Amino acid sequence: MRHVRSLEEVNLSQPSVVTIGVFDGVHRGHQHLIRHLLDHARAAGRVAVVLTFYPYPEMVIRGFQPGYYLTLPDEKARLLGELGVDLVVTHPFNEEVRQIRAADFVRRLLNHLKMQSLWVGPDFALGYKREGDVAFLREQGRLHGFEVRVVDMMEADGERVSSSRVREALRRGDVAEAARLLGRPHRVPGRVVEGARRGHTIGIPTANLSFPREQAIPARGVYAGWALVDGQRVPAVINVGLRPTFDGSQTAIIVEAHLLDFSGDLYGREMALDFVARLRDEQKFNSVEELVAQVQEDIRRGRVLLGLAAPEPDQPSAAE
Repeated sequence: MRHVRSLEEVNLSQPSVVTIGVFDGVHRGHQHLIRHLLDHARAAGRVAVVLTFYPYPEMVIRGFQPGYYLTLPDEKARLLGELGVDLVVTHPFNEEVRQIRAADFVRRLLNHLKMQSLWVGPDFALGYKREGDVAFLREQGRLHGFEVRVVDMMEADGERVSSSRVREALRRGDVAEAARLLGRPHRVPGRVVEGARRGHTIGIPTANLSFPREQAIPARGVYAGWALVDGQRVPAVINVGLRPTFDGSQTAIIVEAHLLDFSGDLYGREMALDFVARLRDEQKFNSVEELVAQVQEDIRRGRVLLGLAAPEPDQPSAAE
């Protein structure tokens, strides 16, 4: 899979099948569309292309919204590549792009992608003031020799799936429902940074994840999941919240993970967290002892939910 950051970086020599959209989360509905597109592209000997945008048009039109993106560009391209897409174009969206007339954008698709088939949803439109609707695109197809296929990319197994449904599940902390809609656990990638080191003082060290402000995260609470570090998949209990037991003045949401059966220094390393199940709400405890007892129970329940056997008595469980 090839991933480029502008349509102008591409000049295909082979004809292509193209779909255009935000594809946030690459959820089951998107996967449904992509698989059909790939079947068509392979049968016709054409390049399978997904054209998406960053930032999302909604963010440019309505303004920045923290925690909105289910997938940032590199993660989205990785997921699309795993499905079998040949080329992902993450085109910049700004006021200049917003002003491009629909016919001009179609010409760019033909020139850069040798587009012979365009797959869109029934409500799709591109170009200035959304003038490039399905009827317009079909007329362009008759003029320039490409077909337009209208599909409902939100349908999967008879269920309507959307990115907004995934975001709503995450806002409720229902990561199991989010995973069902996505077809995989919701992932939050980032970099491990040094925290207050309070976990060390109570014998439950945590890795603190720094992540982009636009990345969607689940609601405050405690979760069971997996940490991915250097290709290694490690079970983890993850806290999303404000650490109310230690600091009542904390206002910025912290994402931290206690990695089970793991030892090593994680500072400065890339790490991603996959959220599998919600264990409980965030709580303020009357003492550190109460907190430690609850976290030990969280670890026990997390092991069960992740399908893990209990560790050997002397097995390490440090996070760094």
